Amino acid sequence: MAPTTAPYGTWKSPIVADLITQKTISVAEVHVDPVTKDIFHGESRPFEGGRIAIVNTKAGQDVFGPDWNARSGVHEYGGSAFAVRDRVIYFTDFKTKRLYAIKNNAPEAVSPDNENHRFGDLDIHPSQPHLVLSILEDHTKPAPEDVVNTLVVINTRTQALTTIAQGADFYSTGRFSPDGTKLSWIQWHHPDMPWEGSELVVADFDASSSSASNPSVIAGRPGDESINEAFWVSDKTLVYLTDKSGFYNPWKYALESKSHSPILSKPVEKDYAEPAWLLGASRWTALDANTVLVSPTTNGDVSLGLLRVDSGEFIEIKSPYVNVGAVHGVNSTSAVFVGVTDDTPSALIKVTLPDNVSAASGSIENAVFETLKETSSAAATISKELFPRHQSIALQIPGSGAPLHVMYFPPTNPDYSGGKDSELPPCVLNIHGGPTSRVAPGLSWTATYFTSRGWAWVDVNYGGSSGYGREYRERLRSNWGIVDVNDSVTAAEQLSARGLIDGKRVAIRGGSAGGYTVLAAVVTHPLAFTVATSSYGISDLALLASDTHKFESRYLEKLMGGTLKEIPEVYRERSPVFHADKIRAPLLILQGSIDAVVPPSQAEAIVKQIKERDGKVEYIVFEGEGHGWRKAENIKRALESEEGWYAKVLGFSQ
Repeated sequence: MAPTTAPYGTWKSPIVADLITQKTISVAEVHVDPVTKDIFHGESRPFEGGRIAIVNTKAGQDVFGPDWNARSGVHEYGGSAFAVRDRVIYFTDFKTKRLYAIKNNAPEAVSPDNENHRFGDLDIHPSQPHLVLSILEDHTKPAPEDVVNTLVVINTRTQALTTIAQGADFYSTGRFSPDGTKLSWIQWHHPDMPWEGSELVVADFDASSSSASNPSVIAGRPGDESINEAFWVSDKTLVYLTDKSGFYNPWKYALESKSHSPILSKPVEKDYAEPAWLLGASRWTALDANTVLVSPTTNGDVSLGLLRVDSGEFIEIKSPYVNVGAVHGVNSTSAVFVGVTDDTPSALIKVTLPDNVSAASGSIENAVFETLKETSSAAATISKELFPRHQSIALQIPGSGAPLHVMYFPPTNPDYSGGKDSELPPCVLNIHGGPTSRVAPGLSWTATYFTSRGWAWVDVNYGGSSGYGREYRERLRSNWGIVDVNDSVTAAEQLSARGLIDGKRVAIRGGSAGGYTVLAAVVTHPLAFTVATSSYGISDLALLASDTHKFESRYLEKLMGGTLKEIPEVYRERSPVFHADKIRAPLLILQGSIDAVVPPSQAEAIVKQIKERDGKVEYIVFEGEGHGWRKAENIKRALESEEGWYAKVLGFSQ
């Protein structure tokens, strides 16, 4: 059957919201039992209220019943909610906040019953597996300035907690050495976020008393050097990532000589890690004491490779995956990771490598990739011809000519040949959250939902985004609400000038920090965008500064260029709520009722302002949802409401 010509944005698509929500999960985290080599993953299930189940990957079986949720509340964003060693699984339950052990069947509580305690980033002692290293975030006094973070060891036999480190504002990445006599961790202090300045600490550990001694800061510096993803490759060698060169590059620390050295022969403009928003994120892993599997990012695109710790030799692994995460070694020739391609959704993948590879033999062409767990049963029912391939485009910032990174996805549907006459496609301009984050390449169900209906989709990795080095990240310093907004406008203008989108039909959308950029953009550039959606976005920066959680409670100081007390006029000038009279684009606002990161008061304030002047605004509150949608029915409603809003404004028939 010949493809049909129909107006862009009106194409019929088999990709519906029910298909996405009812047949899609996500892999929240992955762990490999270092003794048995069994693989376990955390499975986030929208159709079960968004809870995270721990699954024995090979058996395909949950390790606990439907009343449990392996999710950490540390830093609000959580991550690393379980660990496994020698068939014993420890996990933190989101509802009760306690740590539990699974040895046979039913979970057994192994931490004190205290609803004010939150645990996360777990590591099990190699020879005394009843000792678990964890972050403890104490909310006994819930005000952000009173929440206390420490690093503790939990004796799971007695439920006793022993403090290992205290005094810093935050801790992460606590790891025992293979022989259990040393441990390391990362710490940082206000007003830094972990990607702005952090420290790597090494200490002695005595398992008999569960105590640490002789702590020493060995790398990192508050304010200008960030440490990320540190782990032990042997009893004597600790590897870590530092951005002292301007990009997260791998270094090593020799314990006996107390000396540091770069693993690579010279710095490279590749980021080997992402900003540490989530606990336990892993972009590299040890296969043996001298070999690590790495996944560096170059201008936003990810590759796989092997790296020799002693020589810095890098061997590329040919791979179809355009983004990877949750990388964990299984043995000397295999690892698991979560990978995504342009035409397959993210999946849990096992890679097996040939023996005795070296750079002399060139790249590894014959690695074997095995899918252990798919995240969508829908993908098998959908033609791959519906999935658009991303195009990484470096636009130019007006004046400086510096790069502005975007990813463009064209309208893609095999049943349609294009729009009417010389029509250009309408565009959804997607603004990521963070703001210190990025949109990575790979199949996105939300993007495909729109591109299969005849929309172009553009992800704007504006100045301040990760994956492009520290200098690019710091373009946003003191300029949040300016650089991100200007880059979004520039992206729409330049892509329109290239004939890739219809510049008169651009929908701008974003969540959280991206929602703030949306609101700021429709305030400061009222004619640049036709319609807009802000999901749990910030409208009043002063409210955010006074009403958010500890992890981000001082994030604004660097983004804005000072505290609220120091520069109140700047906070007010960049707060969309005070300029709502300038908004001309019809605005949809989506908000969770129990969002602790961006409370509902942020949305309600700007809705009130727009309604008072009879502006076009629709406000939808999702009861029981926090910062983002976890429940299937709410993911569905949000997506359908957004598409319906755009269709209504642009006059598309439904």
